[in-house]
Amino acid sequence: MIKSMTGYGRGEAILSGGKMTIEIRSLNGKNADINLKTSLIPKEKELDLRRKIADRLRRGTIDLYINWEPAAGEAARPLNADAVKAYYDQVIRIRRELPGTPYPNREEMNDILLSILQLPDVVDTKKADAIGEGEWPLVEKAIDDALAMLDAFRTTEGAVLYKDVTGRVKTILGLYDEVEQYAAERLDIVKERIRKAAEETRIKLDPERFEQEMIYYLEKLDINEEKVRLRQHCQYFMDTIDGEPEPGKKLGFIIQEMGREINTTGSKANHASIQKCVVRMKDELEKIREQSLNIL
Repeated sequence: MIKSMTGYGRGEAILSGGKMTIEIRSLNGKNADINLKTSLIPKEKELDLRRKIADRLRRGTIDLYINWEPAAGEAARPLNADAVKAYYDQVIRIRRELPGTPYPNREEMNDILLSILQLPDVVDTKKADAIGEGEWPLVEKAIDDALAMLDAFRTTEGAVLYKDVTGRVKTILGLYDEVEQYAAERLDIVKERIRKAAEETRIKLDPERFEQEMIYYLEKLDINEEKVRLRQHCQYFMDTIDGEPEPGKKLGFIIQEMGREINTTGSKANHASIQKCVVRMKDELEKIREQSLNIL
């Protein structure tokens, strides 16, 4: 069964200093684009972690987040007093340089301090505070749990994608059956159109020559080869999506070939009802193409 590249996974690790929550989110992508959006992962662990994620998820734009909740008694983190003072002095100096701006009152000073506490380097958030010595296996297990949850999410989404795209392939085949129903009618219309044009221009048609010209003209409009090739491409699409664990990239190439046959059919249509079927087939194929971009 195919998998989607969209997914979400979550895991938790209870450490000596508090609780660490791991969240991993993935979207579609041509390759494995892994982003560790946290400073809590030890530098020496990053390479192995990226390799683990790539081996498990294979492809996609993958973001890993970590939320750290200190335990009771650990919540009060040391402030960098020098950084607080430097930020505060800069704010006051800039305020004084602004014309007509009074010195801040007590309430305004409190607001300024609260804002400064949100600035970089003010609160000590070293990763050593979060992950204690020997606690990395607990974090790694939480990451494994998040990856397993994300992989299950991808499998569920893959089932939805499978049902959608295979249903649309069947719709395209059904529309081509409609095209075949109009084939004989189309030939009669072309013959009648040529005869009428000859009558209006008062050209006397030689019956034998007329049939020869009609055969040549109708051969140029014949769509039997396109029909055969399109059906082959549709069958190849189904064989690929059913038989390969990661068919996403190959499906993109097959879709291109399907589009080529549908476009050629449209250029040869010369019939309003056939052209309508072609437009509907193009619409279905475009939706298949959009969905296939999310197939692993």
